[in-house]
Amino acid sequence: MALASTTISYHKLQGGFLQQVGCRKKEKDRDRDHHYPYKVVEITPPPRSLGVRCFPLQNIHCGESVTIEGQAYTVSSVTHRYQLRKGKYEPSEKRLDVQSTGRYMLNLYLENLLENS
Repeated sequence: MALASTTISYHKLQGGFLQQVGCRKKEKDRDRDHHYPYKVVEITPPPRSLGVRCFPLQNIHCGESVTIEGQAYTVSSVTHRYQLRKGKYEPSEKRLDVQSTGRYMLNLYLENLLENS
């Protein structure tokens, strides 16, 4: 969807007015949803909140390693929530479910053992 801004200006000249109409394309901020911080939750029982964190402008995905307060975590799931406002869905929250890296590797190993038995 292209957005445009129209400006109309009037300049007084000898014997009348000059009307100028200008139209310029506005650039839509495509990266605006990347500026929302992530709500980070460690999902190992019992779940505990690690607070709200901002990460670089990259696409965080499952299996990626992140460091929070000096401890390494692995992302288990990424959730994007949207809210309907004025007929449009707008991003409202981003959530990262993480596990400590050791726990994540242990869970992968145990799941593999279960599948092979």
